Amino acid sequence: MLVGITYDLRDEYLEMGFGEEETAEFDRADTIDAIENALTGLGYRTERIGHVKKLVNCLSEGKRWDVVFNIAEGYHGIGREAQVPAILDAFEIPYTFSDPLVLSLTLNKAITKRVVRDLGIPTPDFALVEKLSDIDSVSLPFPLFAKPVAEGTGKGISDASKVGGKENLRAICLDLIDRFKQPVLLETYLPGREFTVGIIGTGDDGKVDGVIEVILNKKAEKEAYSTGMKKTYEENVT
Repeated sequence: MLVGITYDLRDEYLEMGFGEEETAEFDRADTIDAIENALTGLGYRTERIGHVKKLVNCLSEGKRWDVVFNIAEGYHGIGREAQVPAILDAFEIPYTFSDPLVLSLTLNKAITKRVVRDLGIPTPDFALVEKLSDIDSVSLPFPLFAKPVAEGTGKGISDASKVGGKENLRAICLDLIDRFKQPVLLETYLPGREFTVGIIGTGDDGKVDGVIEVILNKKAEKEAYSTGMKKTYEENVT
């Protein structure tokens, strides 16, 4: 079986002139090496494809794979994480992980929260700030937590994300809208422990693969698990 591997390599984007924050979600070369080594160790043949534009080029050249191991994040657009699986669907090539609908939905945290709330699953109250004048209609009690509505890997999150009053709210929203060119999600701040839960499978076949608790060390940022903390997790996270 031939397994193609789609991914966004951070070093490649940095060489093209993109910045550190812009490429925070992308993978290091040793991550791709580890995935490929694991697959070949299981007896599969592999072919590195790369990002979505390289995938399109490969398909136009007639290349095909039995399955694609997809961890591509995508770079441009609100549906960027769905681009690779959508193209693979069009060519009827199976792939790992979520489909375009799930990836498009979950990248937008505000829409995701509406779906989750409709299913009766508790989620903090929230508001969406698309422009600064929207702040005047925010009626949520402080403290609030502010972050870009459609980013990952802690992008846009720092100690300043926990907002104690309206005097700081305008400044953090202005900064996030300017940096990320997208609305700001405001949520009622939830103190407490933080967990990451890995799930494999869909529906009745879904199962929890493992649970990790994020415990920040004394020298780490205290109010947020930011991009910086994730980048230096070996030093700041237990």
